[in-house]
Amino acid sequence: DVLAAALGNHALNLMDARAISALAAAGQDLRLLDARATLSDPSAGRAAFDVSHIPRAVHADLDLQLSDHARRGHGRHPLPDAAAFARTVGGWGIGPAHQVVVYDAGDGSMAAARAWWLLTLLGHQRVAVLDGGLAAWRAAGLPETAATDRPPPLPPYPCSTYAAARIATAVQVQARLGQAPGWLLDARGAERFAGQVEPIDPVAGHVPSAVNRPFPLNLHDGRFRPAAELRAELLDALRGHPPSEAVLMC
Repeated sequence: DVLAAALGNHALNLMDARAISALAAAGQDLRLLDARATLSDPSAGRAAFDVSHIPRAVHADLDLQLSDHARRGHGRHPLPDAAAFARTVGGWGIGPAHQVVVYDAGDGSMAAARAWWLLTLLGHQRVAVLDGGLAAWRAAGLPETAATDRPPPLPPYPCSTYAAARIATAVQVQARLGQAPGWLLDARGAERFAGQVEPIDPVAGHVPSAVNRPFPLNLHDGRFRPAAELRAELLDALRGHPPSEAVLMC
C-alpha cells in the first residue's frame, strides 16, 4: 500500500513528529495508533507499548486486531473480518471525523502501513503515518509515557465492508501469471526474493513474473523519499503496466 500510494492511486498522508505534537497540543480531535510489532515475537509490540508510547496512543496489535489467524489458507496475516474490524476501530475511539495517525518503531514497514491500509479499506479518509515512526518522535525529543490514557470507546465504525477492489486474492494473481512482468511488485529484500535465504516462509523464492522492489528503496534515513522520485522509479518498475492494475505483495 505504501507503493500504491506513491503511484498515486491512494494518498498515503505522511506527518512529521512535530506537526503531530502541535495538533495534540492544540486540542485537535486526534487519534494515535501504536502499531509496533515483531514477527518473531507476537507479544513484543504490546510489551514495548506498555513500557513507553506517545501520550494518548492506543496499541493496535498486528496479530490480534490487524489480522485474523482463524482464517486458514489466507497467508501469514489474514485480513480480519470487516465487521469485526469496524468494532475494533470503534473500540479505539475512532469515528469518521477523527484524524488518525499510525506509527510503528521506525519506517512504517511493519504494521503502521497495514493499519493505514485497513482504515482506508473501511473508507476512513483522515488517516496518516508518522514519517520515521517512534524513532523520529524520539529524535525530536518529544514526550512519551507508560500511562494508559486512551479515548473513550465509540460504537462500531459506520462502514463494515472493505473496498474489495483494493484487495487481490491468490486466485486472481494466479490468473494473471501469463502477463508480461511489471504488474506484480514484491516488496521483500532481494535475498528472499531470489530464494537465497528464507527465515519465515516454508518455500523460498517468489511468485513467477513478480518484479522485486525492496521496501527500503523507498526510504532515506528512515523517512520516505520525495514522492516525485518514488513515482518515477515505481512507474519504471511497472514496465508499462498502468498503476491501477498493479498488485503489491510482501
